[in-house]
Amino acid sequence: MPYRYGYYFDPTYILVLIGVVISLWASAMVKSTYAKYSKVRSMSGLTGADAAERILKSAGIYDVRIEHIAGNLTDHYDPRSRVLRLSDTVFGSASVAAIGVAAHECGHAIQDNQSYAPLRIRNALVPAANIGTQAAWPIILVGLFFGSSQFLLNLGIVLFSLGVLFQLVTLPVEFDASARAVRILGDSGILAGEEIGKTRKVLRAAAMTYVAAAAASILSLLRLVLLFGGRDRD
Repeated sequence: MPYRYGYYFDPTYILVLIGVVISLWASAMVKSTYAKYSKVRSMSGLTGADAAERILKSAGIYDVRIEHIAGNLTDHYDPRSRVLRLSDTVFGSASVAAIGVAAHECGHAIQDNQSYAPLRIRNALVPAANIGTQAAWPIILVGLFFGSSQFLLNLGIVLFSLGVLFQLVTLPVEFDASARAVRILGDSGILAGEEIGKTRKVLRAAAMTYVAAAAASILSLLRLVLLFGGRDRD
């Protein structure tokens, strides 16, 4: 029998379901929160791009380009090319939500400029995490095909765990970037008063998507261990 739980019912699927529910909840939360505060125009009148340029210059960073990228909340900082890319809903918007997202990405640029250790570790893990997540299931399936080879099954689990490790290392990087963003926006006067609190809510909701991704990855890893770990002892 290929699975200890039978052909038709695998109770470990509940772990996958929990991960999906958490991820969907986090995604819905960030979308609704951003939509709410994207309607609140900042008193400064600065757009996301304007705010990003001002923050980078105030941090003494002049070699990072700011580019417009298509999409909704596709914003990111690319440390390899030193480019900060802002999405349609952030680049030209003067809302407190857009400015908060732009400042968050500037936080990553500042981390990079200061050689922030968790960011360096995360960047170093990218190749291994990509290979691990792509190769894990094929290796597990090969292991099952060849008489439930415990070596291959364990190798697949280890490779999958590299992706989980990447998700965990990502958390302090994202939380730190948001903390920097809120502090910089307040200190620079780009946002003031209640605007800071509104932006903090946007960034907190965005951070929950990373927490959800990490939780879903851990649950998936737990499922793999329950299904395939120590099968030769069954």
